[in-house]
Formats: sequence, C-alpha cells, structure tokens
Amino acid sequence: MKRRALLSAATTLPLLPRPGLAQAEGPWPSRPLRMVIPWPPGQSTDVQGRLIAQLLTERLGQPVVPENRPGAGGQIGTNAVAKAAPDGYTLLAASIGPISFQPLVSRTPYDVERELAPVVSYGIAPFMLLVRSDFPATDLRAFLALLRANPGKYSHNSSGVGGAQHLVTALFNAKAGIEALHVPFQGSGPALAALLGGHVSYGIDTPAAAMRLVQEGQLRSLGITTGRPSALLPGMPPIAAAGGPPDYDIGGWNGLMAPAGTPKPILDRLGAEVRQGLATPALRRHFEAIGVEVEARGPEEFRALLRELWGTFGDLIRQLGLRLE
Repeated sequence: MKRRALLSAATTLPLLPRPGLAQAEGPWPSRPLRMVIPWPPGQSTDVQGRLIAQLLTERLGQPVVPENRPGAGGQIGTNAVAKAAPDGYTLLAASIGPISFQPLVSRTPYDVERELAPVVSYGIAPFMLLVRSDFPATDLRAFLALLRANPGKYSHNSSGVGGAQHLVTALFNAKAGIEALHVPFQGSGPALAALLGGHVSYGIDTPAAAMRLVQEGQLRSLGITTGRPSALLPGMPPIAAAGGPPDYDIGGWNGLMAPAGTPKPILDRLGAEVRQGLATPALRRHFEAIGVEVEARGPEEFRALLRELWGTFGDLIRQLGLRLE
C-alpha cells in the first residue's frame, strides 16, 4: 500500500468518538475528553500535552485522557484528530513538525487550514545542537571545522523524515555549509538512544527530551537554535552567536488544536482555560523546567504564526529540494 493509503487507513480504527454522540448528551463537557499526542511518550510534545491535559482535567471537571498515536512524523495522530467528530471531545497536542513542516514536504492526508482549528499555543522552545560527551569537537566552531573538512563522513539523527528535527537540522546544515547523512527514527527517544550509542554523530532536540542527559554529562550542547539566549538554558549560547550561521533562528512551538467545525463556545472555553492556567506560577514552572518559554497565543495569533512559518520554510524546502513525493 502507498504511504498515503496507510496513513488514511490508520485513522479508521475505532478509537475516536463518532459524529452524533453528543446530540443526546448534556452541556459540554459531559464525558471524558481525549487528547491525541502524535508522538511517543517522553518527547517534548508528549510532556507538554500531558501538562495541558492535567490542567484541563482540573478545570473542566472531566478527565482529559492523553493518547499517544505516533508514526509518520506525527501525521497519523494529527490525521486522526483532523477526521474526528467536531464535538469538543477530541483534542490535538499539536507541534511544529506535523503542522508547519509536514504539509510542505509531503502529501499529508489532512489539510491543516480546512480540517483543524487553532485553539491556543503554549510557547516557544529552543532546540539544542547535541553531541556525545566524547565527541572530538568541544565547541561549535571546532564542530563546524571538523564536519566541513569531512563532507559525508558524519551523520545526524531525527525523529522522522520531514519532522521538526529533520528540517531544523537540514536548515542548520544548509546554512552552515556542511554535508552529513540523515538517519531518521520513529520518535525522539530512539533518535536520542542512537546518539548516545554512537550510531550517529550529532542531532538537534528539545530540552524536554535531552536536558537531563546534558545535565548528567552524557551529551554536550553546542548551542541553541533561537537567535537570542534563553534565560531557561543558562550557559548555552545561540548557534548564531557561537560561530554558526548568523541568520539561523528557529524555535519549536506547541499548542492545542481541535477538529475544524468544533463549536466556537467550546473552542473559546478551551482557550480561556489554557491561557488562565499558563498564567499561574505553578504551571509556568513546569513548562520552564522543560525549557519552554511560556507565551500563550490566541487562535488568530496562532494562525498567523502558522502562516508565517509556511511562508519561510516553504521557500527553504523548495531551495533544498526536500519534497518527499
């Protein structure tokens, strides 16, 4: 079967609520909600999605149950929500990869603008450029010199072809003028395991997934991907300021989305509850602990962010010839 057919078939499993069930129910929410997380446990989107699911459980008075649906660079879980009933009981822990990048590089089985409604974004997280602690280059300038002198000798990981890690790394490689073999994995966990095991030379990942390994000395961060320093990652300079490409500036967003057509009062309630929760010191501390700078955006600001990234990366992807089909 072709890739598109497989992705479409994956969403026919009886895991999501069917249209019409809410008609005989009381006011929303009158039963548990499902938060689909299109990545394996432990990945940044998973950690953030579970924090939001717990927040909504407390504020809505109904359980919001996280459900990991990984695969195809986040497309399987994202498509499941895009095709779900717009009744307010199925939510998506959305992220930059399957929403901002995948539609630009592959023929996704969902249309973000037609089938998904932005509710609220949580914030921005820098990615970290990572090597093993025993990698011969100890800073970014030495790293770049080594790879430029040995085109094709070194390799990097990612959590999947066309996903955020793949494209953020491809952008870095292109701007830095380095050639390396891309080795994709099914999720951040296996990708990090390959880096730790010495099967790949370097990778770019989120603080949520990799900070503990950096703190324990198993991995070394050579810099962060955002153009300005992060107060949450002291001692980690921006790649652009540490000898890397001066115009390299990208961070990963995460947010809450729902099927298009979900009633506006439900979307408004969800957005208000998340924004109020993100304003509390306790929840902000949880996000900051995983390297996410909280910056809640409502639906219009969220949509504008998506369109800006589509414009920026669409041009880049065409230049790099990264279209996968």
